[in-house]
Amino acid sequence: MSPLAISFVAFVCIFIGMLIGMFLRVKLPDHHLTDESKDAVKLGIGMIATLAALVLGLLIASARGTFETMNNGLIQTGAKIILLDRTMAHYGPETKEARDLLRLGVASTIDQLWPKRGAQQMEIKAFKSSARLETIQDKLLQLSPQNETQRWLLSQALHISGDIAEVRWLLTEQRGQSSLPMPFFVIMVFWLAIIFFCFGMISPPNATVITVLLVCLLSSVAALYMILELDHPYGGLIEISSAPLQNALTYLSN
Repeated sequence: MSPLAISFVAFVCIFIGMLIGMFLRVKLPDHHLTDESKDAVKLGIGMIATLAALVLGLLIASARGTFETMNNGLIQTGAKIILLDRTMAHYGPETKEARDLLRLGVASTIDQLWPKRGAQQMEIKAFKSSARLETIQDKLLQLSPQNETQRWLLSQALHISGDIAEVRWLLTEQRGQSSLPMPFFVIMVFWLAIIFFCFGMISPPNATVITVLLVCLLSSVAALYMILELDHPYGGLIEISSAPLQNALTYLSN
């Protein structure tokens, strides 16, 4: 499910909790809604609200940390791609095929992660799987250095390509795994539903109170939506910029 769909489900669950509270306020006998009873309910709400605030802060910090890690990894990859291309260029014309593979590999990655921003579609289709970093490394290993300078440049190119491959696999693993523990999210929605259930039960059902409760409800769901968006950094409202790879591709194309 998309972050928007999950947030909508959370909104419905919490809103239903609030409606049930308002319904019970009308049905409960008056002695259940005395000032002493309301004070006791407020104490319970305060405890649950404190727990919810702590867990919500942890979820936001976790999602934000994952987002920043993947963004920094992408920036690092873009810089190393340019460095690898320059290193191979300094080696000599023997690396032209490997450099072409690198350029098409970057274009393929952009097309995979940000489909609407992909470039050079026809070349990508013909390129298929040959643009993998392993193929580039194989091309480099087939080179025969003629002097110490070329030997050093070749070792540097292999080292840089290894670094790029490592970051690439780390990003792939992080992309495939959610940093948001779903039980935490479910418990958070349950706590919010309980809180708004209590709000609905002890609050007078007038237009002002209902408006304030709806604003608070939307704010809570917006926080949950932000967490889900940060946990899906390659699409949606909050996403990682493709600028590092786009800049690298522009540099390689020139």
